[in-house]
Amino acid sequence: MGKVLDLSKSVHDLVKEYPELVDIMAKLGFTEITKKAMLNSVGRIMTIPKGAATKNIPMPTVIAALIQNGFELTGAMPTFGKDTQESKSDEKSVQPQENTTEQLKSYLKRLGEGEDLESVRKDFAEKFEHVEASEIMKAEQELLAEGTPLQEVQRLCDVHSALFHGATKEEQIANAEKAVEASLAKEKQAEAAELARKIQVSTTPNANYNNKKERAKELVETVGHPLHTFTAENEALAKLLAEAIPAAKNNENIDEYLTKIREVSIHYAKKGDLFYPLLKVRYEISGPSDVMWTVDDEIRDELSALVKETEHTPEWYARVDAVLKRVDEMIYKEANILFPICAVNFTDAEWKSIYQDAKDYAECFGVTGARWEAAEVEKEAQKQAGSITDGEVVMPGGHMSVAQLTALLNTLPIEITFVDADNINRFFNEGPKVFKRPQMAIDREVFSCHPPKIEPMVRAIIDDFRNNRRDSVPVWMEKGGKTMLVTYMAVRDRKGTYMGTVEVVQDMEFAKEHFLPQTDHK
Repeated sequence: MGKVLDLSKSVHDLVKEYPELVDIMAKLGFTEITKKAMLNSVGRIMTIPKGAATKNIPMPTVIAALIQNGFELTGAMPTFGKDTQESKSDEKSVQPQENTTEQLKSYLKRLGEGEDLESVRKDFAEKFEHVEASEIMKAEQELLAEGTPLQEVQRLCDVHSALFHGATKEEQIANAEKAVEASLAKEKQAEAAELARKIQVSTTPNANYNNKKERAKELVETVGHPLHTFTAENEALAKLLAEAIPAAKNNENIDEYLTKIREVSIHYAKKGDLFYPLLKVRYEISGPSDVMWTVDDEIRDELSALVKETEHTPEWYARVDAVLKRVDEMIYKEANILFPICAVNFTDAEWKSIYQDAKDYAECFGVTGARWEAAEVEKEAQKQAGSITDGEVVMPGGHMSVAQLTALLNTLPIEITFVDADNINRFFNEGPKVFKRPQMAIDREVFSCHPPKIEPMVRAIIDDFRNNRRDSVPVWMEKGGKTMLVTYMAVRDRKGTYMGTVEVVQDMEFAKEHFLPQTDHK
């Protein structure tokens, strides 16, 4: 019997049945299939048609490759739409609408469809003298809302740096500072006209985008404030890049630079936990959250892959040069897009919560977070105020005071997260954690705490728990050089009613000495 491949099965199950699929799918562009962690997690809920749609890989191409490799296809066959090339070529000739955001979206779409950068830039220059970063963000956000795939908008996030900050994509972002200064000067000269074009990216009526850069500057200069620390980290990173990028271009040994630059993963993790979810959930600003988060993940993954490769070929150096430029561009985007947006939206209480949660993260680039006096004074005042007298929690197995129950949960050698039936984070036990759990995430939807590429997996797991399709999902992984077991379990009452989901994280290093073969015995 021939090789029968059921398209309705998960990628994980198909690879288990036909291991040769890994090489076939990787060549088609499904690069994540080579990563065991992704295959054992996302791969368990992803089918080939769904993966092709996510990666924007034409299904006819996938089917042709599978058939050429001797597979007989069965299961739910996808439907294919009509070719849209004619409509794409016609769209280039459409005149931009009067609305600024619509005009920007038309340029971004043309770039995403592969039109020459200089051709688009020429048309752009005829319509605008300069453009606000927040307007670019709004255009990206509307593209996402209209159904433009996240991967396409993410590419535009990189491309528009060349369009809006330089004549060609090859220009260094180092020149962006001069462009920003010129833009600020023009804003002051035409402030009245600019006010009419400013956008309200937040549902918060008090968000004043007129002074966003001044507000961001004020917070950056406040010693100990989160933006003060983030900016100091970026300044240290920029110095490393100033030496590493020329070295990579000249094919010089940059292993030491890469090791240090990889600490940017700590910086990105703090953004992913403390900034992005708050913007997306509380202020409904999803554009920069979705797009930048994906770019952060891709940069971190590429740096990790490059460090693991021992052969430093010209192609390897070209990849290093490309990813370092992306890191450099992200510094610019944070300072000119992300930080100003956060500055005018986040409340003082939210910034103080971010400051306290950030203490759980390791240092990066030698930057030690300074003491923010206002936040520390407020925290001390809260301690002095004391807490409500502990009551007792009565359960079928007995009763405990709140203090006893808290101490018990904190003593267990595991990390516990409980998400209720409405998908809201309700509880984390205390103590140091491998997977950071900021307190500001309490009472927030769990999906907001995960990067875009992980969110579909989390949704699928919880949906399976809610509908009694599964009771638990174990995920083994390496984290910080240690073997970790993350187990997701459905929480149900005695009648089987779904109450929520608990995530338990266990360090399994201790088990190795008990179960691995002993080699020193004679």
